[in-house]
Amino acid sequence: MNTAIRYFPAFPRISWKPYLLPLALISVFILISAAPEAFAPYRPNKLFDPYMELSAEHILGTDDMGRDLFSLLVYAARNSMLIGFASGALAVSIGVAIGLVSGWYRGLLDDVLMGATDIVLIIPKIPLAIILAAYLKPGPWILILVLGLLSWEGVARVIRSRVLQVRSAEFILSAQCLGFSRWYIMTREVLPVIFPLIVPKFVLMTAGAMLSESSLSFLGLTDTTMLSWGTMISESFTYSGFIRGMWNWWLPPALCIILSILAVTSIAFIHERGRRVVIQS
Repeated sequence: MNTAIRYFPAFPRISWKPYLLPLALISVFILISAAPEAFAPYRPNKLFDPYMELSAEHILGTDDMGRDLFSLLVYAARNSMLIGFASGALAVSIGVAIGLVSGWYRGLLDDVLMGATDIVLIIPKIPLAIILAAYLKPGPWILILVLGLLSWEGVARVIRSRVLQVRSAEFILSAQCLGFSRWYIMTREVLPVIFPLIVPKFVLMTAGAMLSESSLSFLGLTDTTMLSWGTMISESFTYSGFIRGMWNWWLPPALCIILSILAVTSIAFIHERGRRVVIQS
């Protein structure tokens, strides 16, 4: 509890009811992605007759190869959630580190880091991601690196701005007078102050990574053997799912993408709204 209050000063006064639905939805997706074999009736590579209709044995039918679509939907959650959260964590980690160091040390180091941030900021992300994906045909880990390394600049600028405000606060000056090291002050005094900014940035980066992965997969620019919700939609388009009117092939993964992104972004918006209410009160 003390740690939570340290990093979230408004923790005791926040109403947690608005968080319940999006957190429950995200928890379900994470649970399914962590143990898909507990929820899927069949292995994703088990084959049946192709294009089977919906039935008790096959809730969503089968695809062109005879794979059970519900099992594919469950197993696809792992890569979609992994890429989203890992890319968000990578982008936020880089952005926080650069923003914290740049805002604290200032001077030449600040100029160099912010110059690099500005360069990354003006790079056209979508075309670059498409070019890299087309040449690399990335699997999950390459995709995490590409999306994470192209998304950190906004976090760095926000964190730097906040650190510049905090570094002249009285409690920071007191810590310096007491002889604490710069590393101690940055991690134990400054980081808890800027932590409430990190949470919404992380969830928004996660949602953006999920959407980017789905877009690249739909365009066929990722590893074709990588199972994700985006590749399911892409395969339904490529292998006559749309022409046959097989909504059971493309609609469930599309709904999963929409619900996961809405749940993640809702947490950021609810957190920001609750933080403003607490500050105003």
